[in-house]
Amino acid sequence: MIYWAQLLHFYQPPTQMPSMLRKICDESYRPLLRVFEEYPNARVTVNFNGVLTDMLMDCGHKDVIEGLRSLAENGQLEFTGTGKYHPILPLIPGEEVKRQIDLNTRTNRRFFGEAYAPQGFFPPEMCYSQDILQPIIKSGYRWIILSGIACPADWPMDVIYKVERESQSLMLFFRDDVLSNRISFQGLTATDFIAHLEQWQGERESIYVVTAMDAETYGHHIQDWEKTFLAKVYEELEPLTKPLQEVKQATALAGQHAALLTNNEAAGNIQMVTVSQLLDLFPHGQQVEPRPSSWSTTADDMQAGNYYPLWQDKKNEVHRLQWEHLSICFELVNKALHYADNEESRHSAAIARGLLDRAEHSCQMWWASNRPMWDINLIHMGLLDQLRTVVNAYRAISKSGASEEAKRECYYRTVAARDVRNKLEDRLFVQ
Repeated sequence: MIYWAQLLHFYQPPTQMPSMLRKICDESYRPLLRVFEEYPNARVTVNFNGVLTDMLMDCGHKDVIEGLRSLAENGQLEFTGTGKYHPILPLIPGEEVKRQIDLNTRTNRRFFGEAYAPQGFFPPEMCYSQDILQPIIKSGYRWIILSGIACPADWPMDVIYKVERESQSLMLFFRDDVLSNRISFQGLTATDFIAHLEQWQGERESIYVVTAMDAETYGHHIQDWEKTFLAKVYEELEPLTKPLQEVKQATALAGQHAALLTNNEAAGNIQMVTVSQLLDLFPHGQQVEPRPSSWSTTADDMQAGNYYPLWQDKKNEVHRLQWEHLSICFELVNKALHYADNEESRHSAAIARGLLDRAEHSCQMWWASNRPMWDINLIHMGLLDQLRTVVNAYRAISKSGASEEAKRECYYRTVAARDVRNKLEDRLFVQ
């Protein structure tokens, strides 16, 4: 038996224009929902960043939220946790990691209700380091999905690795990068994909394969790809896939693994499952330490210690300036929250705190990666969010009862931020 778990990542940055959001909903999100509804035995794991949930509600696209919630309530779809504003978690302070996770949970539970009950975690851009483990484990997640390049041991096809911290375990799933990218770049047909899965089984009684990609791949990045690829895969697998309730009943029995693997005639050779269902289908294996990486990290990047090349390339001066400026934002917001002691200062500190949350989004760095992406306007829009953070944080400090010496030191940091912004803007002028 071959178990295929598909993860789709839904995200748009907080700087996205309403007109573009509407276009993406029409080209991708709504057509995807129609495909899922047409094939009720299809299974999918979905990462949905809370910033997108907010924007869909604010811009009148509530039907997308309701459609996903309905699929989750029917058991066809499961959600994952993540950071609300899509920050690169290994590159922000630990307390910010926890905050972003909590913000995402609160937002999605508010709009998806009880249907939002994630067991797994999707780190934005699959950026991983061991520093992000503790807040993820403490938040109660059972598993995390990482890029295949992060796997430090033999490729897991019939066992699930784990990572441990302080006597607590987090199960590890690794994306098949090659297969996922071939789908994302229209590199194979539905028939090719199914044949590819079947040829991997070999002598093993059972294997699993995890693919993951941006949801916007379907319909927005590649026109009609949800019809010409995804729907055709579902059409082939739908008659062979056991009804979801049968899978649930089988996994609830003793000897779950054997129960699901011996009914090939009823289920066919390929079974669609959510990622979490794999936990009950395969044995839990050895402890490993995943490599720091992202789903865009190459082997050459790994060798150079350049683990997050599209967001913090060691040779990219714009990246260096972006992160230097953002680090000042972290510092000043913390100072503002510490010193705020009256209504006016607390108000400005709260604004700064909210602006910092969205100012952590990853797209401003992605657009500066020049691999080959480069858009000075989207880079600058991210910088403006950081500037607004600095302005409100310092106003909170200046209006507080902090000592004159403390205010002076914080003002020097705003001057430093201004200098970094000027240097960054100078770099954008010549690109």
